[in-house]
Amino acid sequence: LVQLVESGGGAVQAGGSLELSCASSRNSEVYMAWFRQAPGKEREGVAAIFIRSGSTYYGNSVKGRFTISRDNAKNTIYLQMNNLKPEDTGTYFCAAGDGFVWYETRYYKYWGQGLQVTVSS
Repeated sequence: LVQLVESGGGAVQAGGSLELSCASSRNSEVYMAWFRQAPGKEREGVAAIFIRSGSTYYGNSVKGRFTISRDNAKNTIYLQMNNLKPEDTGTYFCAAGDGFVWYETRYYKYWGQGLQVTVSS
């Protein structure tokens, strides 16, 4: 069993920055990722990282603004979010799994509890 504990999030004005963290109880999964879900919308992949090599993947809407990184010694991943936009508002979830298709939720076995991110215009 892997437990994911998220921290960070909050409210910020458009153009601002936030950093999310996700600590895993075990470093046993191949991929870790961030997903987000806005009210009334499906959960979407934001970014993922291949733990072994550090290779990263991003959704088109966040490329150039968000950066996913890892600290393997701490079993922790981070999501640095810059130039935030109101459309980035939602609940952000950390996930861990085999990530065969990095942006599809079905390839992630473990999920965090979710963090609220609110960006005001």
